[in-house]
Amino acid sequence: MTLSTALPLTDVGTLHAKIDNRAAAIGVIGLGYVGLPLALLFEEQSFPVTGFDIDTHKVTDLNRGESYIQHIPSTQISSANAKGFRATNEFAALATMDVIIICVPTPLDEYRAPDLSYISSTAEAVAPRLHAGQLVILESTTYPGTTKEMLLPILESRNHFGLKASVEHSTAENENFFLAYAPEREDPGNQTVARRDIPKVVGGLDSRATELASALYETIFNRVVQLSSPAAAEMTKLLENIYRCVNIALVNELKLLCLRMGLDIWEIIEAASTKPFGFQPFYPGPGLGGHCIPVDPFYLSWKAREWDFRTRFIELAGEINTAMPYHVVNSVASALDSYHKPVKGSKILVLGIAYKKDSDDLRESPALTIIELLRSKGAEVSYHDPYFPFVGRGRKYELQMRCADLNSIQQYDCVLIVTDHSDYDYSSIVEQAQLVVDTRNATRGISLNNVVRC
Repeated sequence: MTLSTALPLTDVGTLHAKIDNRAAAIGVIGLGYVGLPLALLFEEQSFPVTGFDIDTHKVTDLNRGESYIQHIPSTQISSANAKGFRATNEFAALATMDVIIICVPTPLDEYRAPDLSYISSTAEAVAPRLHAGQLVILESTTYPGTTKEMLLPILESRNHFGLKASVEHSTAENENFFLAYAPEREDPGNQTVARRDIPKVVGGLDSRATELASALYETIFNRVVQLSSPAAAEMTKLLENIYRCVNIALVNELKLLCLRMGLDIWEIIEAASTKPFGFQPFYPGPGLGGHCIPVDPFYLSWKAREWDFRTRFIELAGEINTAMPYHVVNSVASALDSYHKPVKGSKILVLGIAYKKDSDDLRESPALTIIELLRSKGAEVSYHDPYFPFVGRGRKYELQMRCADLNSIQQYDCVLIVTDHSDYDYSSIVEQAQLVVDTRNATRGISLNNVVRC
């Protein structure tokens, strides 16, 4: 298959017209909590969409019309398939795409440094399939500079036609693919804000890339916010999540102080929330979870060192939030001690292991750390979560656990509430349990003596 490399820089209209006519073929790489919902949004607007993933199980499930994400019903997958959506792990098909959107994971390594191996390996797969007029967009959360300093060089040096990305005020004839960054703003399980109502931030390598990316996202989002560069868009994503991280750290630290002072932090937050200006409530918990908030601050801290700058405020927030699972375990030990029981040998049921309420997302869940810490102290740990019948091997932990029977609460020395799913009858749980340690204020209004809030 021979693809032309000739596309005048001024001919942005070719791809723009395809987007306007819903004829642009869109390839979404990474079919997880970000990529799959995005692919389905484009499919709903009648674009020809192909999903790419290295996980053969995901590809097989999707092509059978089966969903593996709780808030996306299988009927939606089947409907998309009937309209032409397909999933594949054959990356050669990228050569036929007009738009390529990268939605791969960006975790931290064991030293809390950015692990961009998924982005680099994806770029290596995309580069040989680049052709004139393609738009490449990175959505994965990362540090400012990744798109220009890492993704761009791989795409330009590994493609077969000597193509270069379009840059501002250039007249080079071989600059004929477009590159942009548009951070995901996915909130898995959020039923209160429609995806179309979440403004999309876009920063292109030049104004042409920004224009094309904006035109694309305007088909599925009600508002697009254009920024001056990919780095500005990358920093915007980090600011959003660091804002949450810092405020959660603040309220977590205040919770620890309130426990010592005999005050109820939940009562205090509720009272402060009555102020109609200048205050936004954040809530304490057993630690941070999800892909973004526990990870993003460390991305920026790592990048800041390149500029001989230490982000002390952000690093402190990260330390406080990282320490919360240890506080929870210490609270369990203290609660058991009041019953004259050691942690070692005690049977503990962890209630809820998803990182957030009513979600099937386990990424970076503090429950996993808590389970490992309790096990290391000799506790016999079980879990119950309606969204996880089995938990195997994670990125950090080898759990290999099956969901316990909720009808046998009486056999446990302690029930530890880590995730406050709506499915649970907390009054019944407290009545049956010998001891309840509550990290989420799920037992508010229940005043039995066997409840310890931490």
